[in-house]
Amino acid sequence: MSGLEIKAVEPGSAAFAAGLAAGDRITAVGGRPVRDIIDYYFYLAVAEPELTVRRGEREFSVRLAAEAGRPGLSFVSPFGRIRRCTNRCLFCFVDQQPPGLRPSLCFKDDDYRLSFWEGNFVTLTNCTRRDLKRIVAQRLSPLYVSVHTTNPELRARLMGNPRAAEIKTQLAALAAGGITLHTQVVLCPGLNDGAELERTVRDLASLFPAVRSVAVVPVGLTAHRAGLYPLRPVTPAAAAALIEDVTAWQREFRRRYGSRLVFAADEFYLLAGKAVPATKEYEGFPQLENGVGLVRRFRDAWKRVAQRLPETTTPCRAVLVTGTLAAPVLRPVVARLNAVAGLEVTLLPVVNRFFGTSVTVAGLLTGRDICAALAALFREGLRPELVVVPAAALRDGRLFLDDTTCAAVAEQFGCRVVAAAGPRELVAALGVKLTRRSFRKE
Repeated sequence: MSGLEIKAVEPGSAAFAAGLAAGDRITAVGGRPVRDIIDYYFYLAVAEPELTVRRGEREFSVRLAAEAGRPGLSFVSPFGRIRRCTNRCLFCFVDQQPPGLRPSLCFKDDDYRLSFWEGNFVTLTNCTRRDLKRIVAQRLSPLYVSVHTTNPELRARLMGNPRAAEIKTQLAALAAGGITLHTQVVLCPGLNDGAELERTVRDLASLFPAVRSVAVVPVGLTAHRAGLYPLRPVTPAAAAALIEDVTAWQREFRRRYGSRLVFAADEFYLLAGKAVPATKEYEGFPQLENGVGLVRRFRDAWKRVAQRLPETTTPCRAVLVTGTLAAPVLRPVVARLNAVAGLEVTLLPVVNRFFGTSVTVAGLLTGRDICAALAALFREGLRPELVVVPAAALRDGRLFLDDTTCAAVAEQFGCRVVAAAGPRELVAALGVKLTRRSFRKE
């Protein structure tokens, strides 16, 4: 059925004043059919705020009072059916997951609407010309596009889809329509690196300023690749070489465009043992959610917090959980915390057995791997009263990827389990009250 079914109406809102109720279905705004929530908001902005509503078998119209403020509606299914990915990428992470995960983790979405609405990366392989026209007409900008390569034949091969070869034409059409694009390249050694990567970066740079950023991220490989294409991981030497290339491109593009444009994911720097760039070199962190600049943002935030740590605090024995990749970043943090009288913090880098030891990021840790690592600490005699886990490893603030809950971990070990997303959340979890200013030199 077309239209949007109302889930709830906010009391006191314009929709409430108009008499709308849960279960009503909005089929048009200003006489224009509504396909999804994007149509709804777009037509509210450009048309008269008159809604065509179906209630049971009856259809009627209501006009929203502009002076009543925002409409105040939420919907049962804001986007209707989400578009599935039709690719068979050689490097797809979903294909490398162990069996038994909940269905939502195995669903491959590739929906340009979610790229605009939530910042999801999409490939555009299932976009028609009509879709591209809608993107331009409704100004669905910015979009986040997984490019991987601009070589048509190579892209079709990498993504297992002949339509993938159309990427340059699609990007050019969106750029001509004034759409801002943030792009990514998943680097697969031996396939789209070297000269192919340079070609891709330069092709994308030619579309500046429509293309605002190009993120290069390393391919993620799990232990569950039986029957899949034999991909190679990025080595420390390859990571160091990639950083040199990115640095050279940044210098060139900054002279030419006034922007560095291309950025390497944090994992390359950590893998190569090199310092991450300064804050200004990330130019506003356009791809933070893609792992580009997270370490720098964390260190900047930690520096501000560390300057306000007290000399002493309420006693607390805690374990700080992280992935093996971020352990070097957190070691000096833990050392500084332990300089505060009353704190006893142990860093626990957890090896990922669920996905495989080559998966080192904290966001993919599971509850069972964390429990195994904690059990080893308990056998050594450590008895923490608090376990701090990375917020990125949780869904809805409580559920790990393997469906283990924080509550289950807390019950098993008889301690509190709290998630922290950054330095402020970490010290708050430890019960530390920050001072107004620093009383010691860092």
